[in-house]
Amino acid sequence: MAALMQFTTDSGETVTVEVDRHAPGAQLVARDGHALARAERTFDQALEGIRSAAESALAVFRDGTLRPDGVELEFGVKITAEAGAVIAKSALEGHLTVKLSWSPDSSPATPPAPPATG
Repeated sequence: MAALMQFTTDSGETVTVEVDRHAPGAQLVARDGHALARAERTFDQALEGIRSAAESALAVFRDGTLRPDGVELEFGVKITAEAGAVIAKSALEGHLTVKLSWSPDSSPATPPAPPATG
């Protein structure tokens, strides 16, 4: 069963997220006659682990022999009061999609010089 949880960002703005109704790590508050859980950590703190995971994944795919021109990561992210942001599972496994791209060389190809005759 789902409920709404309110996070505050480090800049003071609020973000409302749908979470499991009985989520530990939250305080229930009333807002306009509706029950709303208020997270004990900020939204920025909740996403810190996902940022670290993205940085690690990018380092893995940018280093080494592949050297792609572009790396695109897609995480399914689930927000919980207790654990913050976690990588959500898709059908059976954790959800992470990685797309690597290479662009054609932007400088014109220079043909090799003809062998010197002499």
